[in-house]
Amino acid sequence: MMSEQRHLNPKRVLVGMSGGVDSSVAAGLLHEQGYEVIGITIKTYRYEDVGGNVGNDSTCCSLDGINDARRVCQHLGVPHYTVDFSDVFRKNVIDYFIDDYMAGNTPNPCVRCNRTIKWREMIRKADALGAAYIATGHYASIEYDEQSNRRWIRKSPDAKKDQSYMLWSVEQDLLARTLFPLAGFTKDRSRAEGERLGLPLRSKPESYEICFIPDNDYRRFLRDNVPNIDERAGNGSIVLDGEIIGEHDGYPFYTVGQRKGLGIAHPEPLFVLNVLPSENVVEVGTADKLLRRGLTAESVNLQMLSSIPTPTPFTVRIRYKDEGAPALCHIDDDGVLHVMFDEPRQAITPGQSVVLYKDGDVVGGGIIRASIE
Repeated sequence: MMSEQRHLNPKRVLVGMSGGVDSSVAAGLLHEQGYEVIGITIKTYRYEDVGGNVGNDSTCCSLDGINDARRVCQHLGVPHYTVDFSDVFRKNVIDYFIDDYMAGNTPNPCVRCNRTIKWREMIRKADALGAAYIATGHYASIEYDEQSNRRWIRKSPDAKKDQSYMLWSVEQDLLARTLFPLAGFTKDRSRAEGERLGLPLRSKPESYEICFIPDNDYRRFLRDNVPNIDERAGNGSIVLDGEIIGEHDGYPFYTVGQRKGLGIAHPEPLFVLNVLPSENVVEVGTADKLLRRGLTAESVNLQMLSSIPTPTPFTVRIRYKDEGAPALCHIDDDGVLHVMFDEPRQAITPGQSVVLYKDGDVVGGGIIRASIE
């Protein structure tokens, strides 16, 4: 790797471009700063394979998005490539998404994509093109401590656009070759920069759905992609305090904390407490039963610190829109992250990400394996 990196151009950067405002402005700013920009749009799935609203122009990998990115690159006078990563994306993201739901979890495919596709595969492409760096339009910044030789993500000052929670899994070698041109920006500033640069940007809504489920109907997606799903996972029991009170239409269609769609009349609101695939059971209970003191997590990646051998206080987020709460955290000899909150948290969900912060800095994170009562 070191011999390869000697041939990388330190002023050449591969910019991941979706066709939206953020990545387009990132490319424009880097070009203005004198970088040799190469635009790349990743095709992550085959449209005919995912079903739903095929061609929906709000997803990051749509045909319209590819064309928009190409127009921006033509305006800047820089090359643009569309790269088909659909096979590796299917293996690392879509199959993981399906398997995790079938295991009774609630996966976060965007975190998985960041780690295995948007960074790891883009770095490989950058190596092939002689680019020392990759860049994206994420709203976050990268900090570096020379003494520890570690890099980490810092939250954006724009809380509405902060994407640090989704970036905990990016590893040290990848952060060392990453640029975030929108560090410190707000969305309004990005739009203003796009106008100043004269970029040909279309006005379109923000995209929040999963890219390979353009109709935002993950139930339809699972039915289309899991053979015999009704025989494998349907017609099971909904259980309250050990008693069967109803029937579910497929355990993968329920997630911890869910209230709507249970189809059960009860004096108090009921929520999903557990999804038990081996028993084909969905456990429900009242809101107080959702409270848990802690969690364990696996697939841990540390950024700011290299280890957490003893219980250490951090602010911990358990979902994207979570503001975070104080907890004691440590990682055991088996690499499992243990988190114990100062006060019980509601709806700790297996499959989701847990992210540790020190002030606004990402210490690290992992995938929630189980909650602790």
